[in-house]
Amino acid sequence: MMARVIRNHDLVRVPWKNGGGTTAEVAAFPEGSGFETFGWRVSMADVASDGPFSLFPGIDRTLIVVKGNGIELDVEGVAYPLDRASPKLSFSGDDITTGRLLSGPIRDLNVMTRRGQFRHRTRFVESGVALLSEDTTVAFLVPLNGPFDVTLDSTIHPLQVLDTLMLEATQDLILFSGTGRAILVEIAPDRP
Repeated sequence: MMARVIRNHDLVRVPWKNGGGTTAEVAAFPEGSGFETFGWRVSMADVASDGPFSLFPGIDRTLIVVKGNGIELDVEGVAYPLDRASPKLSFSGDDITTGRLLSGPIRDLNVMTRRGQFRHRTRFVESGVALLSEDTTVAFLVPLNGPFDVTLDSTIHPLQVLDTLMLEATQDLILFSGTGRAILVEIAPDRP
């Protein structure tokens, strides 16, 4: 099984689509694709000020606050506070969205999939075991507040906070050990 550790400190910053900041791409498909051509994209952004979000027509998004005190997203006039108690929101990239920081800068994890091609699911996991959904083609695990060891095929992959383990589909149990919790992202084909 293919598994690759992507270290947080190795991520390369790129400008946001709207020019209002930077993001670090964790992975995208197809590899090397741009904002207009990706089928799916996982990235991390540092948000230091309030402002509008880029529009991504035809894209489904999930934003998860992974560091900081939170942000309030206004999606088409409806406010959604994201904080430590409730850190994630899924919304359409077609929707006019603005962000207002609750108390200081944040880092967020963004998952985006192109409607009609791919879809995604996110869930929080702690020490124990997990099984990927049968239709998952690629998955990502990101520790949020403590180191994690992930055991796959008797190989241990040590992860620090905000490192990412990218793994191909498997129906084997995945063993997690560590402190705190992590976010598990699963990407699957978008079938009717």
